[in-house]
Amino acid sequence: MSITRRGFLTATAATATVLGVAGLPHIARAAGPRFVVVGGGPAGATTAKYLKRMDPAAEVTLIEANPTYTTCFMSNEVLAGDRDIATLQVGYDGLRGHGVTVVHDRVTGIDADAKTVATAGGESLAYDRVVVAPGIDFRYDAIEGYSAEAAEVMPHAWKAGPQTTLLRQQLEAMDDGGTVIVSGPPNPFRCPPGPYERISLIAHYLKRHKPRSKILVLDAKDKFSKMPLFLQAWEQFYGYGTDNSMIEWVSKTDGGTVTAVNPATMEVTAVAGTFKGDVVNIIPPQKAGALAFEAGLVEDGWAPVNKGTFESLVTPGVHVLGDSSVAASMPKSGSSANSQAKAAAAGALALAKGEAPPVPHLANACYSIGGPDFGFSVAAVYAYDDFENALKPVAGAGGVSPLDAGAEARRRELFYAHSWFENIKADIWG
Repeated sequence: MSITRRGFLTATAATATVLGVAGLPHIARAAGPRFVVVGGGPAGATTAKYLKRMDPAAEVTLIEANPTYTTCFMSNEVLAGDRDIATLQVGYDGLRGHGVTVVHDRVTGIDADAKTVATAGGESLAYDRVVVAPGIDFRYDAIEGYSAEAAEVMPHAWKAGPQTTLLRQQLEAMDDGGTVIVSGPPNPFRCPPGPYERISLIAHYLKRHKPRSKILVLDAKDKFSKMPLFLQAWEQFYGYGTDNSMIEWVSKTDGGTVTAVNPATMEVTAVAGTFKGDVVNIIPPQKAGALAFEAGLVEDGWAPVNKGTFESLVTPGVHVLGDSSVAASMPKSGSSANSQAKAAAAGALALAKGEAPPVPHLANACYSIGGPDFGFSVAAVYAYDDFENALKPVAGAGGVSPLDAGAEARRRELFYAHSWFENIKADIWG
């Protein structure tokens, strides 16, 4: 159901009128400030956990529609056949153990004046500060013929779960000698190196099981994150740059931008022409999650925020973080979301108590897998510039894996990638 901003923001008042005070569950007033966190992904779950760790007296409620969350990070290994999707799935008992109240429901309204959040189940939760972490949504209308229904034939698999499983099943069912088409979206989008890791790991699967198959990459960009390292992996493992390359990459300049699809014929039209695939993975252009739009927190497709506290620049008292927010030079990654959430928790807690928020330093670490025993990474530290409201990379902090690293270094980075995955799951949901 489409909800206008007026309808969304007044949903709380309507619910209260129908149910009355006696119709709502009693919630005891905590000694500390009250926080409602909407969204149980990396950003929201981290915020909820760290609010309780920073102030055990705080009343923290996390609202998340689903009892299980499936991480996007490491989902490309599922497509390669190297990981079971069950290893990506986490629950919320860990947060409950920290004292967070977890409500599995859907938010229907945020009343920023009354400072309440309404849910489809009829609850009205009061807050001193609310944190919204709705993730991403897709600009389906940017590609003619693409839609949520078309994604059941040409999956995006950019929200992990059933779409990941569907794309994996399609790869398994494809005949040897088939063509896989992958579209690369324009910036900004969730996980900048993600499509290229996906291409690498699909190629890894095809090389082992369907070696006569090809991958055609139709890209809306002329360059991408960690491009030299990915190209090195493609050359080493998949013959990139030769007549026998398993991967063909068509850049924006060469007409790679996808403009239309036809799920009935499995055809993809780009500026360079129309191509037919046996498996088609369309990763569409992206925007802030639906809740950010419904709550009127968005400008130009994303939510502008104070980058020190992630408080909305549109609606005071509401913090927006993770993939939906405009974090400038920080990529939209799980690691960024985890780091931003800790800054947002500290900032929201200080503001709720009438104190000056601390000045944060944030970090991002992003691991990628290019092939068997071939890992690499990029890391950066960001300092907050209050005068410019900017997160600026700290010179000399972080860096990118060297191109001349040896085989042992690449194996270690793959080990580090898997260790990072287990550690960040534990830090967020454990």
